[in-house]
Formats: sequence, C-alpha cells, structure tokens
Amino acid sequence: MQDTPPSVPDFTQWPSFPFEGDLRVKQLDDPVPVEPPRRGEGNRECTACSAPDEAYIWVGERWRVRAMDRPTGLPMVLILESRSHLDLGDLPNLLAAELGVMTVRLERAIRSLDGVARVHVSRWGDGSAHLHIWFLARPYGRLQLRGTFLSLWDSILPPITEAQWRENLALVAAWLAEFGGRPLAEPPRIQWQAPSSLSAPPEVEAEIVDEETVSVIEAAEEIPEPPDDPTTGQRPA
Repeated sequence: MQDTPPSVPDFTQWPSFPFEGDLRVKQLDDPVPVEPPRRGEGNRECTACSAPDEAYIWVGERWRVRAMDRPTGLPMVLILESRSHLDLGDLPNLLAAELGVMTVRLERAIRSLDGVARVHVSRWGDGSAHLHIWFLARPYGRLQLRGTFLSLWDSILPPITEAQWRENLALVAAWLAEFGGRPLAEPPRIQWQAPSSLSAPPEVEAEIVDEETVSVIEAAEEIPEPPDDPTTGQRPA
C-alpha cells in the first residue's frame, strides 16, 4: 500500500467533472474480511418489501416504480424495483425478460418529458439486496452534465419546482399505465383564483352604485309630465 495517495486522475479535467480547484485522492482503507449485510440481507429489514404501493408512482403485478421524496436537480430520477425480493442475478427467466421490457418502457416514458435529452440507467446494489435500477434524466442542452457524473450533478443543481416535478411524475405514471398496471402519481392541483375583473373592490362598487343612483334620478327628471285631461282640466293620476 502506498504511503502517499496517487495524483488525481485525468477525469478531473473533463468538462463534466463537477468540481474544480485543488483536489487530493483519499487514502484507500484496508479491505474488511467480511462485508456487512445490505438492507434485506441477514436480519436487516428490506425497506422495499415493507413499502406500501402508495409510496410508488406506478405499480404492476411484478414491478413498481418509485421517485425521490422531493424534487432534485434533474428533471426526473426514478427507481424500478421488482416486487419479489430478488437481486439482479437471482431473477428467473420470466422476470429477467420483463426487466428488459420495463427498462426500455421506462426509459422511453422519461425521455418523452419536455426538456429531457438522455436517460442514464444505472445499477449499483451496494446498499440493498432488493433489485433496484436507477433512471436519471439529463436536461436537454446541458452538455456539461453528460456522462459518468450525472448522479453527482443531481445533488449539486438547484431543485426543479415541485409543480413541474409532480407533473413529470404524473406523465410518466400515465405513460406506463398505457401498458398496464396502476398509476398512483397525480398532477399538481390547479391553484384556481377568480379573475379580479369579476369582482371590484368595495370602494369601486360604492362609486358604481352612486353613479347608477344619480343616473336614475337624472333620467326621472328628464321624463316629461303628462298633459292635462281636456275633459276635466286636471292631470291624470
């Protein structure tokens, strides 16, 4: 093991690398003799298995799709999970074939959103033993976000608005539901407000009433009085 860390690699000079300035490589820790269990391994609870369908944006018979709990910097970040507690290498042939179909279907759904150029599909699996595939949307025209570091940029960029985030979730869920399953994400509620032209402030309404009153009085004054009745010499009642 080297006593001093190696020099920084060439990718730190790539335009897509999110950081600049002086960098230093961390000292590599010694390997552990036994790796700790992931979530869903050994006696550790599986959060995916215990999560209800309501925690997802779309659910099917054998697959579910969930989002982050709040907007992030990218237009969309979603996770595809199997319902069964299986890891990637444990999938039977049926689920392995369906994984390919679901991957393509979800990629197309995300890519259909406005402002999305590419969808990065990733699987790490170091945190959970339950299969989960990440889908990260790269914004259109943001060439600096291309490639390996997109997941880092997601935490650096300012979050998109919650309204846009919820609308994107609802669109993806509806897109998937065209092929089956049940969409659970709903678009944001419309913040409806009556136009100001439909009602006037109290002082304006008072002026309108006064003007109407004056107009009625003036109109009454302009009405000519009826002539005298020639037979009686009196005005009609």
